[in-house]
Amino acid sequence: MTARRPAEPGMPLAQVETPALIVDLDAMQANIKALATRVSAFPSVRATPHAKAHKCLEIARLQMAAGASRICCQNVAEVETLATGGITNILLSNEIIGADKARRLAEAARTAKVAVCVDHADQVAVLAKAADEAGVTLDILVEIDVGMGRCGVPSTESAVALAREVAKHKGLRFTGLQAYHGTAQHLRKPEERAAAIAKAAAFARQTADALREAGLPCEVIAGAGTGTYENEMTGGVYTELQCGSYVFMDADYGRNDTAYPFRNALFVLTSVISSAAPGRAVCDAGLKSLTAESGLPVTYEAPGVTYVKATDEHGTLELSADAQVRPGDRLKLIPGHCDPTVNLHDWLVAYRGDTVEAVWRVARGW
Repeated sequence: MTARRPAEPGMPLAQVETPALIVDLDAMQANIKALATRVSAFPSVRATPHAKAHKCLEIARLQMAAGASRICCQNVAEVETLATGGITNILLSNEIIGADKARRLAEAARTAKVAVCVDHADQVAVLAKAADEAGVTLDILVEIDVGMGRCGVPSTESAVALAREVAKHKGLRFTGLQAYHGTAQHLRKPEERAAAIAKAAAFARQTADALREAGLPCEVIAGAGTGTYENEMTGGVYTELQCGSYVFMDADYGRNDTAYPFRNALFVLTSVISSAAPGRAVCDAGLKSLTAESGLPVTYEAPGVTYVKATDEHGTLELSADAQVRPGDRLKLIPGHCDPTVNLHDWLVAYRGDTVEAVWRVARGW
């Protein structure tokens, strides 16, 4: 069964079925332009925006049109969506394992230049087999753990050894390093983020030097995010910036002690469904339409209305003495974390002013 579209182009925003994920096109396009303009001042650095934030082909096309050199993805389904939609340069900035996912990735490489990360020889073997069977070449980045404690090899020596393993396979081409520090994006103070990225960059530089000394070309050092991109961009080590959330922004980035040049562009549009008790109202946006792992959403341009509790289908709103809401009133909520909130929805409703301009499919799945 095809997921019901909450809106149609030309519809007034006031008629969109709620809860719905809505995108302010003016704000989003300003964000895309702001990053592209800033990066253009640094010829040695390229913008490679991350589609894990928006999971949307149409937005990826806008980012490429603004000057992105490639688009990053975080799973194979995103790669497939972009490759079949005409995006010709894609990095899967994650590790995969399993013959089927490797086969799907290799199939995507028939129509697009595809790169993928590895941090173990078993992944290399699976990818090499899939590339050989499909008759394609996959570009490979070795991921190093620069402080996040997630994926990535722990040392320069292990990175060199793994790159040598990649170089043994004719269907794989070693191109460089993935050195993303996700935890640093949400350190609140600028000096904390700067210190974390300085340490990450030193490890990346040391590893790149060792690779080159071993005769292994290290063309790419990729990483960075919305919270720290200025550090990577100006530090002289990174060559690719994988900012994702900048396109939308969210409430958690709003808690950083930094004035980013990006506007809130993503909202969950919700309707008030109950106001039976004094000082309290309830809306129809709960945990099935937004996530709370990075904090509750924040109401947008609704003075005196605070989102205080999320359950499956309900959001509880606390009202100040002078705040008046009634059933049927609508609110915009800034999600705590844009990426997983997008993944809860099948559609993005793109609007300009008070009118729906487009309805875009979200590339859900893995």
